[in-house]
Amino acid sequence: MWAKLNQSMLEGNEEGGEGFLDEESDGFCALSATQRMYGFAACLLAGLVCMFLSLIVFAKPIKFAVLFTFGNLLAVGSTAFLFGPAQQMRMMFDSVRVYATAIYLGCVVIALICALWIHSKILTIIAIICEVCALIWYSLSYIPFARRIVSDLMIRLFDTEL
Repeated sequence: MWAKLNQSMLEGNEEGGEGFLDEESDGFCALSATQRMYGFAACLLAGLVCMFLSLIVFAKPIKFAVLFTFGNLLAVGSTAFLFGPAQQMRMMFDSVRVYATAIYLGCVVIALICALWIHSKILTIIAIICEVCALIWYSLSYIPFARRIVSDLMIRLFDTEL
């Protein structure tokens, strides 16, 4: 199974000539393709576990915000194992998604400030809701035409545009 997955991901990319998990990808600590897949899976799993555990402490918004935000950052950062950190940053700050990335990271910072510094439960919940919406909008930027479809749907349903 791993051999087929590695072979399909290591095939040449028409744009740059490098594969998705090419061995020399950004020199990411000289990890093999298998090690990167394990790193990606472990980081993503740790993020999902943190997000799940945050639901257990939902009644305490400050603990919820810290766990949920940390889980979010782990899950989003897990793709750095696949692409390498430099490529991940280039993709995040690409002209197509620079605003979505900035809003998402801003919401992460605001949620942590509300939880850890201000200690306001209401502001923390509002910040977490904004963080989730920003993460969804950021994630939609990786799917071709997804943001346009959501915008059209919002116009039809609510007579407003995102």
